[in-house]
Amino acid sequence: MKAINRRQAFALGGGFVMLTLMPMAADAEVTGDAAKWIETFTGGKQPAKGKIALDLPEIAENGNTVPLSINIESPMTADAYVKDVLIIADGNPNAGVATLSFTALSGKAEASIRIRLATTQNVIAVAKMSDGSLFMEQKTVKVTIGGCGG
Repeated sequence: MKAINRRQAFALGGGFVMLTLMPMAADAEVTGDAAKWIETFTGGKQPAKGKIALDLPEIAENGNTVPLSINIESPMTADAYVKDVLIIADGNPNAGVATLSFTALSGKAEASIRIRLATTQNVIAVAKMSDGSLFMEQKTVKVTIGGCGG
């Protein structure tokens, strides 16, 4: 068995990382825009307005860390609860920001996270309920310094 040196080990590791990430890049190109993300998440159904309270700043001085709070009206019982929530930023290079999952045991359908925004854009939340119904809400955030730039 031949021993490998440090340089060869780094080259093998880099090759492995590239092979792992390449399928993700291909998927991002196919589903990169907000409409495709929503269509995939909803199965083509049209979400209704309401039930979602989306709290975002109107102006984000720095797009690297924008606070987002979401609250969905639901009794959160075994018969009626929020299953999943998709968060989309339609101006980001990759529109999908987060998917949040809940169960009836969650107690409340609410969460607070920080997201990155490239430019001024719409942030969209789509909630999927246990009975199959869908709800959507969106807000525009003005970004003065983008957070997804290279």
